Amino acid sequence: MPADTEVQPLVEMRGITIRFPGVLALDGVDFTLRPGEVHSLMGENGAGKSTLIKALTGVYAIDAGEIVVAGERRTFSSAADAQAAGISTVYQEVNLCTNLSVGENVMLGHEVRRGAGIDWKATHAAAARHLDSLGLALDTRSMLASCSIAIQQLVAISRAMVLDAKVLILDEPTSSLDRGEVEQLFGVIRDLRDKGVAILFVSHFLEQVYEISDRITVLRNGTLVGEHPIAELPRDALVTKMIGRELEDLATIASSSHREIDRTGTPVVKATGLGRRGVLEPADLEVYEGEVVGLAGLLGSGRTELVRLLYGADRPDDGAVEVHGRPARLHQPRHAIEHRIALSSENRREEGVVADLTVAENIVLGMQARQGWLRKIPKKDQDAVVQEYIEALGVRPANPNALVGNLSGGNQQKVLLARWLATAPELLVLDEPTRGIDVGAKADIQKKVAELSAQGLAVIFISSELEEVLRLAQRVVVLRDRRKIGELDSAETDLDGLIAYIANEGEGSAA
Repeated sequence: MPADTEVQPLVEMRGITIRFPGVLALDGVDFTLRPGEVHSLMGENGAGKSTLIKALTGVYAIDAGEIVVAGERRTFSSAADAQAAGISTVYQEVNLCTNLSVGENVMLGHEVRRGAGIDWKATHAAAARHLDSLGLALDTRSMLASCSIAIQQLVAISRAMVLDAKVLILDEPTSSLDRGEVEQLFGVIRDLRDKGVAILFVSHFLEQVYEISDRITVLRNGTLVGEHPIAELPRDALVTKMIGRELEDLATIASSSHREIDRTGTPVVKATGLGRRGVLEPADLEVYEGEVVGLAGLLGSGRTELVRLLYGADRPDDGAVEVHGRPARLHQPRHAIEHRIALSSENRREEGVVADLTVAENIVLGMQARQGWLRKIPKKDQDAVVQEYIEALGVRPANPNALVGNLSGGNQQKVLLARWLATAPELLVLDEPTRGIDVGAKADIQKKVAELSAQGLAVIFISSELEEVLRLAQRVVVLRDRRKIGELDSAETDLDGLIAYIANEGEGSAA
């Protein structure tokens, strides 16, 4: 049940202000969290959500304002201080010890002692009780590394309950989960809420926010826009509050994307029988000038595996690739770059941006790699290209010397897109370019992809959000269980039809 607004708040953050060099990250923000509620914190990347959470958890010191927990004014100088006050956080990337067992992770630091040693039998029994209290029947002696991301997150929540958390912060907990795993997580969240735990929920998935939340607080540009009961804030109003303007009708993007493609000539890239044993069954793929080909399928269907084989990031066992009708040996990514093929990886953090480099340095990386490291690009040329793409993609802050690691996820994705556009590709492969970023940045990236394809760029677009695939692509290649099962014309296919096509392995109508 939603928390009673008359109930004494468990957390009150009043007038929170945080300054970084040259940036006012939070400007007098208020936030209230009550026991027995799920309260979503919403806003674009860069709105201040993470900063507010880090202020509450002792990661950042506040420059002005106060934090009151259970009626007592508190100053947290570390995450340990916040944990001692009953505030625990479970992040998108679970911070547990995968080399230890489930039970060891649940009870880490709180093992049952016998004399100078640990009573492991009693410790695992205690872990099992904590897991059972959340409705989780897990083998406490199994290695955490063998568990799915969803189970690892539930183990992290169980550990928070061992720490007697009164406030549980869930930061993007569903970004890597399938629908069944989300439902399992939501069941645990509802159970904790009903037991009086205050839950702060952060997610970019609007459907999930409306499914699980009791209240919403909206931030924009480091300021408080408003706090609303979930039932009193329609989704279109939420989006408008988040981005500070009416969101451009995505149907406009769809109408510009659904145009006729001339496939009578030679494709920009053609893959025939491309596959790798145990990874992907041999598949064919063609992409024509000005065409967006969407790859659709469930997680693990083979979408990423196909483009990695095409790009030379992984070596295929079978098949051949042609670029503009000529055989191409793409055994390494540099070979693909030489043929003007660019891949923006789904793993933005590890295979994309370099957090310790500036915006400018990140953007020119691809250009320099294509030209060769011994032939340095003149500084004037670098500056011109960097400025062009910062403006074209709306990177914020518009500071070429800002460290990319300090940018929001959406702006990091724009920098990564700028890097590959600066190489003047003829085929741009985008693998989950909008995952984990806010609705405004998503719309910006989708609009740019539509514009570029209309100008003649060939694009392969992968997204777990099938609506995005149908909106942008003229043709959808469908994969399931690491094999291609068919192709669909997106203008003749709706979302229900695409889902049915995936579920039925291509059998039946998709329109």
